[in-house]
Amino acid sequence: MPIPEVDKIWMDGELVDWKEAKVHILTHSLHYGSGVFEGIRAYETPKGAAVFRLTDHMKRLFRSAHIYHMEIPFSLDELVEATKVVIRANGLKSCYIRPIAFRGYGEMGLHPLGAPVNVAIAVWPWGAYLGEEGIEHGVRAKVSSFRRNEANSIPTAAKATGQYLNSILAKMEVIEAGYDEAVLLNMHGHIADGAGENIFVARHGSLYTPPTSSGALEGITRDSVMIIAEDFEIPCRERDLVRTDLYIADEAFFTGTAAEVVPIREIDNRAIGEPGPITKRIQGKFFQIVAGKDKDYDHWLEYVD
Repeated sequence: MPIPEVDKIWMDGELVDWKEAKVHILTHSLHYGSGVFEGIRAYETPKGAAVFRLTDHMKRLFRSAHIYHMEIPFSLDELVEATKVVIRANGLKSCYIRPIAFRGYGEMGLHPLGAPVNVAIAVWPWGAYLGEEGIEHGVRAKVSSFRRNEANSIPTAAKATGQYLNSILAKMEVIEAGYDEAVLLNMHGHIADGAGENIFVARHGSLYTPPTSSGALEGITRDSVMIIAEDFEIPCRERDLVRTDLYIADEAFFTGTAAEVVPIREIDNRAIGEPGPITKRIQGKFFQIVAGKDKDYDHWLEYVD
């Protein structure tokens, strides 16, 4: 989908015109995927634009960078403030936010430590990643033939640019087959994640989600849903899951910054059905929280102004 242009992008401490936000053709990350990134959202609230769990997202960016021996040349607080600066500069009430730290121009080859680390933060308006129809009625998912990266080959704890080739292959496969989203298994046949989301299964009134040891990303929305479920007194725990756990699920849904909370209505041509009571309850609470309509969770919102 085309990215709608805005006025400014934050690059290495400065606001740069959208069309001038450029890198050299020999940027290391372009050739080797040596970057780490985040996906974050800001929402319109009665008190203005608010970024959902901004500091938690930036902390994960630093964790990803640490795994790849990348020294980010800005502090956590500086990147949190830079996010607010670029949202204000573009006059956005709500938006998607893409911070990225990447190895830049100056080194070529597989030993990248001599390359500089550049940092940019872009923002733009972006609606529901899997569509409004998906939010309302659920999406059709398919288990991909591509397996999730093994954690000791490419660390699944990091949100790194190059490793998303794995998700791209899975996404293209299922879209071409007529589905909305992919589910990836790990090398042992356990469910890891969606192509760009975490996954939850509801059965007999309890929620289950794959552990990070199965290859699931330590998702911020995933964590939020687990806390919301606990507050609702819905049993929720991490457990190894196989594809048949999806087939016989009472309910299932994806979570993620881009996707938010999206029901799964069908998996591998097996109907799960319209969104069920647990999914709708958690989804409803999530959208209340991000809209600034639940003061009990206001600490998750970081206001731009």
